Parts: sequence; structure tokens; C-alpha cells
Amino acid sequence: MGCCSSAEGKRDWKPLKDRSCTDIPWLLIYILFCVGMAFICGFAIATGGASRLVSGYDSFGNTCGRNNTHKKIEGVPLSGADMTTKKYVFFLDPCNLDLINRKIKSIALCVSKCPETKLETYRDLKIFAVNNGSELCSYDIPPTKYDWSAERTTKCPKLPVPPSKAAPIFHRCIPVDISCYAEFAQAFITFVNDNTVLRRVVAGVMTSKEIIMGLCVLALVLSLIMMVVIRYISKLLVWILTVLVIIGSVGGTAILWWLYADHRFALSQNSTDVFGKEVAKDNEKALLVYAIGATIFTVVLLLVMFFMRKRVALTISLFHVAGKVFIHLPLLVVQPFWTFLSLMFFWVYWIAVLLFLGTSGAPVKNNSTGVVEYEMQGPLQYMVWYHLVGLIWISEFILAFQQMTIAGAVVTYYFTRDKSQIPALPVVSSMMRTTRYHLGTLAKGSFIITLVKIPRLILTYIHSQLKGKENACARCMLKACVCCLWCLERCLAFLNQNAYTATAINSTNFCTSAREALVILVENALRVAAINTVGDFVLFLGKVLIVSFTAFAGILALNYQRDYTVWVLPLLIACLFAFLVAHCFLSVFENVVDVLFLCFAVDVKYNDGSPGREFYMDKALMEFVENSKQMAKRTPEEGDGREMKPMKRGETSA
Repeated sequence: MGCCSSAEGKRDWKPLKDRSCTDIPWLLIYILFCVGMAFICGFAIATGGASRLVSGYDSFGNTCGRNNTHKKIEGVPLSGADMTTKKYVFFLDPCNLDLINRKIKSIALCVSKCPETKLETYRDLKIFAVNNGSELCSYDIPPTKYDWSAERTTKCPKLPVPPSKAAPIFHRCIPVDISCYAEFAQAFITFVNDNTVLRRVVAGVMTSKEIIMGLCVLALVLSLIMMVVIRYISKLLVWILTVLVIIGSVGGTAILWWLYADHRFALSQNSTDVFGKEVAKDNEKALLVYAIGATIFTVVLLLVMFFMRKRVALTISLFHVAGKVFIHLPLLVVQPFWTFLSLMFFWVYWIAVLLFLGTSGAPVKNNSTGVVEYEMQGPLQYMVWYHLVGLIWISEFILAFQQMTIAGAVVTYYFTRDKSQIPALPVVSSMMRTTRYHLGTLAKGSFIITLVKIPRLILTYIHSQLKGKENACARCMLKACVCCLWCLERCLAFLNQNAYTATAINSTNFCTSAREALVILVENALRVAAINTVGDFVLFLGKVLIVSFTAFAGILALNYQRDYTVWVLPLLIACLFAFLVAHCFLSVFENVVDVLFLCFAVDVKYNDGSPGREFYMDKALMEFVENSKQMAKRTPEEGDGREMKPMKRGETSA
């Protein structure tokens, strides 16, 4: 099961041959872990956590709509009551919210009907209780005493009782009129009115909502256009992006400085009212910050592009082949959406079980408030930590499944000489092959990431809790540990991705695949560096281009509202959405390029084009190999490890 216990010896790579199951012990471990997750869910349901969450319970430990006579709680005389006919939870003071602990600070009762009309007096409470059989005061006060009981101020609802309706699934009486929360709304309004900057920012967002929506649609269209560009004119993509980014960054920087000077000049004219001056000052400050940031970014960008200009030939060839991959495998584009839906489904399930656990456990009386709360005690409280580990491991497993699916589909495309023999739905075939043979490999790879991510998250949480309390040395050490763990996690994630590709090619277990992939990557260290800098940088340029054009369009649109709109938040919202959309589309392309590179490196190492050892690679990559040979022959003295000559078995590059 360990990485050093692999019994497979050194051998040649055999693409798409001898398919077999991999890492079966880890698959069994993962299945047992998932059984444990299911046990936690079943425990929460069996102990009443789910029923208490859905049906609700009162402040005395009685579950509404259930017979609780067998659940008498010691020291709580009002517990153990039959609430079969009382299916709804009613709060005596529903507006008393505890925002910090996220709960209502009020006594809760089980009632048979929510008051649908406003009740002004205690006599109205009495009439409602008699007519509907729904007592709105504490159980130990009969309806006949509502008018004169001395305890009515503490054990009866706060008057007037607002009309309420029962929630459709969670049986709680929810006030119909939102004015119930006027106290909190008024406090927020007061805060906004006192904070003039916030007021202007919020007003700017509300005024520019149509522009924000239009910019989001523009970002989506630009991302689709970028995918079309990558698919059909990949040879020109690198240089087109380079030129456009230079124009966009330099031009955008120049426009920002021009707008800053224009706003500064307009402000000096004193031609606006007081509110307009405040808006103009805010815009002037924002434009100055934007202009300085854009200038620094442009200078750094141009320097990086200058030093990387000679390492784009292989990237162009891989991009060209990747474009062909998307032509033959169009379902790759929608793969992230299936992963997103799977993650959303699992996260909803995880949150539901977490809520179930929050209402599970033994009932405990709070001596300070007199109400009953449910707490998990003893070993059962560690279920929450087990559940948290499940969140990370299963989420990483779902992401690994996407990587393996993409790798399997691209490997099938690359190592199939006759492209007409590719399966009708190669992405679906890859999913089925992964499910049948390689789930154990995914379980092991995702567990390794989980093993590194958990301590990083724990240290991050400790750092956030101790913020302002620890000394400078401790803060620096915590940040250094978090940074080191993050770097280790990123390196392992990169190795895992290549290990999944090696498994898709050779059908070997995780450790063997990781070792063989690492050997290939080390043998092609300079090429890996070039691909992971130039390739990722080009895709980053694509994201920058989409965000830049969206921001440029936003600046032009918002410039017509300069007198009454603060630009900061609307522009940031549009740019953030543009980046997220661009990342969603181009991350799949990045994954395909990485898989193609490993396939190309394996193809070059074990094949030389001779009879019986023909290359699998595309014509574009073949041309790159031939051009590299000719260039090496012309300038042998300039060889620096970039020569793409075929290597024989066991041979390593310099």
C-alpha cells in the first residue's frame, strides 16, 4: 500500500494495453471511509437529529409533532410531553436574533397552529388558544390565566404578536411582515447613512446594476470567443495574445492616467454640488490607485514576456494539437460543469448531515437560561472531525475523477493512430474506464492531498483565531508553515495529475505511475519548465485579456455616470466575474496541454520513427521535432537542453 512497496519492476510504457484494476486496497479503504460517512448520517437520523431539525423542538426538549412521553428529561418538568397534535415551533420573541451564534434568543413552544392574524392583547391570545387549541404561552399556564397571570410577561409572547406562517418543510412559525426585523434594518440603515463612503459605494452599485450585468455577459462571450480562437487558430494564438495584451495593458494604463488627469482637472473647476464633489474625489482616488497598479503590472508583464519570448515553439505546437483534441472531444468543455454539480450535490449533503449532527446528542439543561440544548458528548463528538475529513477527501476525490477522466480521453486520442477508430464518446468511455479500473488510484492520490491540506487548514484557523494576540515571531512562523504546506500541496497536486495520466496510459498503480511520471518529468526538466511557464503564462494572458477588455468596456460605460456613480465596487464585481468565467473555460485547456506534454515526452523517449517504432504524435509536433533537429545541427554550440531529439530506452537528456 505504500509508495515503496510496489512490486512492479522497471519496464517500457505500453499505452492503452493490459488494462487492469489499480490500488484495490486503497479503494477498499475509501469504501470503508464512505461507509463511515454514511454511518454518521444514519446515526444523526436514528438519534433524532434529522427529525428535530425538520420537525423542530421546543425549549424543553420536546420534538414537535411527536410523542415524547418516553423521553422525560431529569430536572425539566415540562419535558416528555405528547406533541403529536402540535406540529409547529412558535417563538415567543421571534425578532430577538443572536447574530453571533446564529439563533433566535427566545423560548420556543410546540403549537398546533401559527397565528395568522395580529394579536394585540392577552385576551386575543386567550381567544386564539380556545378557538384553535393552540396555546401560545408556556405549557404550565392554562389559557384561562392569560389575562391575569403574573408570569405572562416572561412566559407569554411579546405583544403584539405578528402574523406568521409555517415554513413548508421546516415547521417553524415565520413572521409574515418583515417589519419584525425593522430594528436590525434600522441599525443597518443608520450605519450606511453615517458612513458616507459606503453609502456612495452602495448607491453606485445600485445605479450601475444594468452595466454590471452587461459586463458579465460580455465576459462570458469573450471566454467563448477565446475558446474558438484556441480551437481554430492555435498557431497564431500566442503571438496574438502577446500583442493584444501589450496593447491592452499599455493602452489601459494610458487611459487610466488620462482619466485621472481629466477627473482632477474637472474637480479643480468646482462645477458640481457637494455630493458631486465627494463622488468626484472618490473617483479621483480610485483612478489614481488603478493607474499606479496598472503601471506596475504593465512593467512587470513586459519584462516577463521579453525573457520568455524564445520558449514558445513547443507551446504553440501543443496548443495546436490541443485545439484538435477539442474538435474530436467537444464534451471536454462541459466536464467542469459536471464536476461542479457533483461538488454542489455532495456539499449540500455534507451541510445537511452537519446540521443533523448539530441537533443530535444528549439533551442538557442550560442552567443560566433554563432551556434544553442538545450536545454530543464523549467519543461521539469526534464524529464532526471525521465528517470534516470526509469533506476534504471526497471533494479532492471528485476533482481527481475529473482529472483522470480528461487524462483518459486525451490519452486515447493521442495514442490512437487512426483517429477514425476513436470511440464515439471518448469522454464517457474514459469515465467508465476510470470507474471500472482506477478508483483506488484516485482514492490514494486524493488522500495524499488531504493529508497535507488538513494541517494547513488547522494552522490557518489557529492564525486567524490568534490574530492580534500572538507575537511577531509566532505570527511569522505560522505564516511560514502555512506557506510551506501550500507549496507542498501544489507540488503534490502537479505530481498527482501526471500520475493520473501515467495510470491512464499504462494502467499501473499510483506509486508506480507517480515514479515513472516523475522520471519522465526529470528527464525533460527544461521542457517542463518551458511548458509550465510559457503555457500557463499564455493561458494567464488569455484570462488577463478577457478581464482587461471587460474592465475597459466597464470604464467607458461608467465614465458616462461619473457625476453620481462610484466606480470601485461595480468595476471590481465585473472583473471578478470575468476572471472566474475565463478560469472555468481555460483550466480545462491547461489540463489538456499538460496531458499532451507527458504523452509527447513518452512518445519521444520510446519511439524514434523507425519501422515498428513509429511516432504517435500529431503532424504539428512531428514538425517541431524535425525543426529542433535542424536547428541543433545548424547551431550545435548553442545547445542548452532544448533539443527535442528522440531518446532510446534508458537514455536521459542532459
